[in-house]
Formats: sequence, structure tokens, C-alpha cells
Amino acid sequence: MNKDIIAGNWKQLKGKAQAKWGELTDDVFDVAQGDSKYLAGKLQEQYGWQRERAEKEVSEFGRTLN
Repeated sequence: MNKDIIAGNWKQLKGKAQAKWGELTDDVFDVAQGDSKYLAGKLQEQYGWQRERAEKEVSEFGRTLN
């Protein structure tokens, strides 16, 4: 699933993202609006991950939505 589809369906996908990354707040997901780079940045901040891992997590999340 590409990032445009994720952004377009964000309201429906937000719950799945919250279940996966429960330490992120509702506000983070509201601001993200499906923006994969923003979401990856917040994952880095919250979980202390390297940029590559955070981007991989977001990418894998997108693939699981197909």
C-alpha cells in the first residue's frame, strides 16, 4: 500500500496504527494524518529507534494493510 493510499484512508487506519504503537498519543496520530515521515520521526522519539528502523516499521505497517 503506498503512502497516498495510507493518507487517504488515515481515519480508518488510525486505530490499527494506535494498536501497533500504543505509546504514541492520539495527538501524534491526528497530526500525522498518514504522513509516513512524520510518523517515523515520532517513533524514533518515543521508542529511541534509529531512523532506518522507524522507517522500516512504518513501511512494514503499510504492507500489512493490503
